[in-house]
Amino acid sequence: MRIVDVCAFYTPAGGGVKTYIDRKLAIAPRLGHETIVIAPGATDSVIEHRPGAIVATIASPRFPLDRRYRYFADEEKLHRTLSMWRPDVVEASSPWSSASMVGRWQGSATRALVMHCDPLSAYAYRWFGGVAGIATIDRGFDRFWRHLRQLDAQFDAVICASDQLTHRLRQGGVHGARTVRMGVQDGLFSPTRRDLAVRRRTLELCGLRSNAMLMLGVGRYSPEKRWAMVIEAAISASTVKPIGLLLVGEGRSRSALIAAASGSPHVVVGAKIRDRSILATILASSDVLIHGCEAETFCMVAAEARASGLPVIVPDRGGASDHGDGAPNLRYRAANVGALRDAMITFAGRAGMENNSRETLPIRTMDDHFAELFRLYCAAAEPVRLAA
Repeated sequence: MRIVDVCAFYTPAGGGVKTYIDRKLAIAPRLGHETIVIAPGATDSVIEHRPGAIVATIASPRFPLDRRYRYFADEEKLHRTLSMWRPDVVEASSPWSSASMVGRWQGSATRALVMHCDPLSAYAYRWFGGVAGIATIDRGFDRFWRHLRQLDAQFDAVICASDQLTHRLRQGGVHGARTVRMGVQDGLFSPTRRDLAVRRRTLELCGLRSNAMLMLGVGRYSPEKRWAMVIEAAISASTVKPIGLLLVGEGRSRSALIAAASGSPHVVVGAKIRDRSILATILASSDVLIHGCEAETFCMVAAEARASGLPVIVPDRGGASDHGDGAPNLRYRAANVGALRDAMITFAGRAGMENNSRETLPIRTMDDHFAELFRLYCAAAEPVRLAA
């Protein structure tokens, strides 16, 4: 089967989408499929070519709000490119204009919209959630919901990585939404990586002894991640229980977060850890993962934490919430600093943090994700092949 991914947010500079694409390019040939990624770029060119996997770019203008990215602007050229590759399945990786272009293509391939982003949660609910409920906001953004329903009519499946997003889309009339969960990097994350010496040294960075609770937050320093809320809740909770918070990430908000944390010696705003094995050790050596963002489509770091045996405290909305089932994990009311503070205190009140045993869970990998996704595509593509 030949899969062509029209990937509007692919950039060689990196990011979560590139990580996802790189793994797909590696696993698809092993499963007997060919994958071609079409991305907007500076020129018409093939930037990567290996057996069964190609990344090609179409010359496209820069995206004005973030010049690291470009956007598809020539629909006819995109259609000619799709027709040239003669795909069995076409993916669109963004619910914006590129998906509409794919929907209007006259080819006979099966089409899937992969929801790598949740614009309503990331923007509309965050911007207006303080003054209106979700139902009211949805009515105000009915034009976008109509756009999603139109895409649903043009595509054979709308792929979501979390049940929360699937349920919300179906409630909004996107009947083709279905969940295909993502997974973690195989062989990297494990409770066996827990190192009490790493835990002790990290707590010392936070000015605390080993009888304190070590909370960890990992992710991009941007507003939708709500790290300022996490810091505020941790500072408040640390007046009740001995709590240290280490944040690991990078982004334009880091200076502001360092300033927000300056009122407490127990909060450290660290840099991104680029060595994945070191990150896996820190995950396994902490006591709980804290996540503030309710706009995740899956929340990879929460999945990595669970694979490391690390409990999570997550908001009750968004992809992160799917990882919060069962004790000792906790969910709190999304975007509510008081609820997060209370969850931190509740968790810190449990004894035996330093020597707590770690649950070994079945680990779903990204290869498991792609195997399930490709099985879905094969089942959907077969009637199209027979009709052709």
